[in-house]
Amino acid sequence: MAGKRRPKVTEKDLQGLKYFRLLTPLLERLHEAGTARARAGNRKLFFDQYGALILLYFFNPILTSLRGIQQASDLKKVQKQLGCVRSSLGSLSEASRVFDAALLEPLISELASQAMPLQSGKEAEALRGLTATDGSLLPALPKMAWALWLDDQHRAATLHLQFDVFKGVPLAASVTAGNDSEREQLRAALQAGRLYAIDRGYAEYRLFQDILDARSSFIGRVRDNAVYQIIEERPLSAEARQAGVKSDRVVWLGGDQSGKVFRQPLRLVEVATGKTDSQGRPETLLLATDRLDLDASLIALGYKYRWTVELFFRWLKCILGCRHLLSTCQNGVTIQVYMALIASLLISVWTGRKPTKRTFEMVCFYFSGWASENELLAHLRSLQKNDR
Repeated sequence: MAGKRRPKVTEKDLQGLKYFRLLTPLLERLHEAGTARARAGNRKLFFDQYGALILLYFFNPILTSLRGIQQASDLKKVQKQLGCVRSSLGSLSEASRVFDAALLEPLISELASQAMPLQSGKEAEALRGLTATDGSLLPALPKMAWALWLDDQHRAATLHLQFDVFKGVPLAASVTAGNDSEREQLRAALQAGRLYAIDRGYAEYRLFQDILDARSSFIGRVRDNAVYQIIEERPLSAEARQAGVKSDRVVWLGGDQSGKVFRQPLRLVEVATGKTDSQGRPETLLLATDRLDLDASLIALGYKYRWTVELFFRWLKCILGCRHLLSTCQNGVTIQVYMALIASLLISVWTGRKPTKRTFEMVCFYFSGWASENELLAHLRSLQKNDR
């Protein structure tokens, strides 16, 4: 039995478009991008307009597909507020290939810099710049040949993300084939002044040294059978013992061969998780770091915060709806993912908080015409009241 045809998008389904005017200074720098290809000067859909339409897709649950976006572009209200004209499906599909996704990366960085820290205090100060890093798979169609993963029938893209823990926002991202190296993606995007929290998948000694050479630090899990030479056994504070720390050592990581990679001693902190492995033995984590100045309890805490990036992936895919891909080409998927990150950043900048399901719902209710502007503002004021 054929599925029911979705109702056509109408102007009454959309409101709050005036807020998209606030995006004009942010997006207008993209206007001329990709126009060199249209030598006749007849391009009608520009990158800033395409980006605004994608943002409208994320903020309005009425829009569920590329066809829904196309229908929205037919509406006079949308055309007036976004400065666009009617776009065909062909034009929208072409846009995902013509406009360079990399031009969105400075916008992500700019918005991330505007976000305010959500946590303060001694721990946040000691772990300043804490950045959780990981990758997450985005299921792809078999026809997306570039998205290599398991085999021809199981394809996926990977979103590689750097996430500012104490601001609760993404800092930098890239989208690759599912089987591309997470380590190489991080190596290519290293920033100065960061404290990277990374799991065992990034445990490459050369990468650790590259992080240090980039004038950043790291807390990274290494394999339980890692080879090292002990330089110093450090005493454990009461806070460290309470955090489950079993040992704290200054070492040459890599044994006799460490001099070929590391130019300085590192620190190994062993932390009990309170769980047991498959053989019933107590599970412990072996954490390597260059931060000799921090109490071992803070090293354990910094690594624990790594899970914030996993929570963000869940928000991005399950709540914001980034699991449904609007394009099959790598550049188009990257544009969609980057615009999803920008949508999330806008919520953080507008509300002064990390995005939650409830706040996102209220924003969607507003853009769908179900909530008034006063009700949206009342919700935002309640968030500020709860922070006091």
